[in-house]
This record gives sequence, C-alpha cells and structure tokens, in this order.
Amino acid sequence: MLKLIDMMHIAIFTALMAVLGFMPPLFLSFTPVPITLQTLGVMLAGSILRPKSAFLSQLVFLLLVAFGAPLLPGGRGGFGVFFGPSAGFLIAYPLASWLISLAANRLRKVTVLRLFFTHIVFGIIFIYLLGIPVQAFIMHIDLSQAAFMSLAYVPGDLIKAAVSAFLAIKITQALSLSDTMFTKGG
Repeated sequence: MLKLIDMMHIAIFTALMAVLGFMPPLFLSFTPVPITLQTLGVMLAGSILRPKSAFLSQLVFLLLVAFGAPLLPGGRGGFGVFFGPSAGFLIAYPLASWLISLAANRLRKVTVLRLFFTHIVFGIIFIYLLGIPVQAFIMHIDLSQAAFMSLAYVPGDLIKAAVSAFLAIKITQALSLSDTMFTKGG
C-alpha cells in the first residue's frame, strides 16, 4: 500500500514529465524519433524517488499519454504513439527509472559522478537497448542502421545525464535541509 507522501511524489514526477513534454521536440532529418527533455525526468525520478515510486511515476505518465493526454513533445498523445518509432524508448521509461533508483539506493556514497554513470547505464544504454530494436522493427530497417541513427542522440543524452545527476544531488540536499528546518522548529 502506498503512503500519501509516496503518491504525492509520484504525482510530482508525473507532472514533471508533462512539463518536460511542453518543450518542443527537435526532429532530425534522418529519423522520426525526436530529441526531447523527458529522459531528464526519467533520470531525476530514478535518482530521487524510491524504486516503486520512480516506476509508478513513469507508468502513470505513460497511461495518461495512452489515454490521449497530449503530454509528449509536440502535443502528441494517444495509444498510437505506442505503435510508432518512439514506442520502445517510451516503454523503457518506467523500467529505466526503477533501475536507476535501485542502483542509486545501493550506492554507498551518492555523488554527481556516480549518479552520472548510473544514468548512463540505466538512463541511456538501457533505454537504447529497448528503444532501438523497436524502432528498427517499426521502421523496417536493420538494427545496425537504427543504432547508427541513435548515435545522434548520445551527446544530448550525456548532457541530460550530467544535469540530472547534479540536480538530483541538489534537490536531495535541499529536501534534507528543509526536513531538518521543519523538525527543529527553524
């Protein structure tokens, strides 16, 4: 059973994903999969929330999209997006966020660098491992061709991994400070 605080965290990160979806997509001429900021939200949810909450925040987001909420960049939404070239990437969001959270919770000391590498493994590589084969299948192209096209996303994804690692540390520190302030009457 989820506690109220967990439900609030899930709602906040679902809303964050929606806000990141308002940023216009950047389409490249050679692929229908746009560059978006939403993987930043996946990584942040995984870095800050408990595994179950991280997973559910992304699942709720995808359910809203599936039921027609235009929360993907460019105002896309509806069940049809799960049959397009981005489908595998989208479906990877809940699992990636869950894996990031599991890995982050197992770190003995959480640092920006350690979170950055966690984001690379589970927020980039894992999402690509699910997204690229689905993209190749839907586009009727070779897996190697889809993988080659995806190389264009790597620099931006590395930046998002670094930014989300930095933000996760700062947000967690701020939340810890606010907890201390409120419990000590400050």
